[in-house]
Amino acid sequence: MLSLSLDPTVSHANPAFRNAAGCAQWLGQLQLTNLRLAHDTLRKQLDELNRCPLSGRERLGIMEQLRETVADIQTDYAGKLSAKKLPLNTGEFSILVAITGLWQSMGIGYQRCLQDYIDGEAQLADSAALLCQRCLMYGGLQIMEHVHGCYEFDGKLWQRMHALYAYSEDHGLHLQEIDCGLDGAPATQSCQAVYTGILLACYAHRSGLSRAQMQILGHWLKRWSAAVNVERQNIAGQDGAIALMVDLASSQGLQSAAQDATGNSLRYLPMAELSKMLRVKTILLQQGQSPQQLDLGTGCSRTECLALLNCLHQYWCEPPSERTARLQSTDQFGQICYGMDGCFAYIANRPFKQPDKVTAVDTLSRKQIETFGRVLTDTRHHDLTGLGFVCETWRIQNESLLGARLLREPGGTARIGHQQLLALRPDDADTFILGTVRWMNVTLSGQLRAGIRYLPGIARAVAMKATGVNLTVSDQYVAALLLPAVPELNTPASLIIPRNWFKPGLVVEIVEPEKNRLLAKMGISVDKGLDYERVSYSEI
Repeated sequence: MLSLSLDPTVSHANPAFRNAAGCAQWLGQLQLTNLRLAHDTLRKQLDELNRCPLSGRERLGIMEQLRETVADIQTDYAGKLSAKKLPLNTGEFSILVAITGLWQSMGIGYQRCLQDYIDGEAQLADSAALLCQRCLMYGGLQIMEHVHGCYEFDGKLWQRMHALYAYSEDHGLHLQEIDCGLDGAPATQSCQAVYTGILLACYAHRSGLSRAQMQILGHWLKRWSAAVNVERQNIAGQDGAIALMVDLASSQGLQSAAQDATGNSLRYLPMAELSKMLRVKTILLQQGQSPQQLDLGTGCSRTECLALLNCLHQYWCEPPSERTARLQSTDQFGQICYGMDGCFAYIANRPFKQPDKVTAVDTLSRKQIETFGRVLTDTRHHDLTGLGFVCETWRIQNESLLGARLLREPGGTARIGHQQLLALRPDDADTFILGTVRWMNVTLSGQLRAGIRYLPGIARAVAMKATGVNLTVSDQYVAALLLPAVPELNTPASLIIPRNWFKPGLVVEIVEPEKNRLLAKMGISVDKGLDYERVSYSEI
């Protein structure tokens, strides 16, 4: 039997409305000019309604009346968290708590209705599938808000989702199509489609998708999730697509299907149909069709859609051994610095400054190069931390040739963003490894965890400026990083430059640490992050 663990109602609860008509009138008077006040007012009235004893049919009418206004306010309020670095500051975190709290309150309202149905209220006899679908939807929205914000959540949220889906399945309600009609969603969605959509979105988030990509994926999954069934047996795909697994008795989401896993609580998601759909859309995009023609919306360009579709197919439909390098657990710490200026400073052992006007290498520098292979300077005496260049201690939890998983030690205060440039120096190494933030989240204990992707080669700090006429960037030198060619990985040399600085064919002057100067022509943009761009170049 489904246990919803609801608090008892109280007779002295006094919401502003007690029926659907009164709710509609109240919503018509709700002032929306002050978003925070409107959000707080709505939450307060909904919580008061959830404490009020009402019939299930009356409560259901009110909840359905509230749905559209709640969805609009939540979307607008969530926009305040867009592109925020982690961890969120106090004000931003309070917004996240408020948003997840309102989704929770909506879920509780529908759970009260479902409990009334279970207890035998005759007027809800035809609403069982709708109630299950709504409970799954709002429980899923609560989970997804944590996922979008990159904050871990209590596993009890998964336990409730699994229990609700199991109830719908046990009572033959999971495939019944229910009207949705909000936020561009399909006209109808079943309990199974809502459930699989949440499972797949959370599983895809592990691949390091940004908040913007997750929002695009959310719109896609409202249409695609109907193509994925939930099976009791592991049905292997004939075209090599894998199946994913969820344990309805667990406090976790979707997992890779284990060959030896058994139990009545296990369910499998065969990915063959979705794999075929992703490959077809990829091919049609490559052949020139637009995202709009393929029902992919207007949220991203053809190039961005292709990258996201390939990422999803890799993560959902291909065996883990083919998409990830082998990770090895480690027990060491490392120092991390952030951003172009910070990485330059710690790699060069000095802050960036405009190079001297003299172009020739002086006699002393030439002798030092001949003897030591580099120019000897006093830059190691710079107190970079004292100059404002942050360098924090992180624990290296595991590592591969391609990257590492890190956990920041208590005391760190820097905020980092998705695809931000950073450099890591393990305690047993003398040099920094350049990388970029692939994914990140804040643990339940408040620590920042991140996965970083290494950029190949040992970076050198250089100064760079544009040459020529009609420049769209400054003619002053800027900090840049030079990555050498890595023949073992078939990777050519590249430049790490500030974001929005790249222009194909632009000729730049590069000053190396030994004061050597060279001219180079930019080729193509290889990679773009939050605060950097990696580009190919050729010497002139």
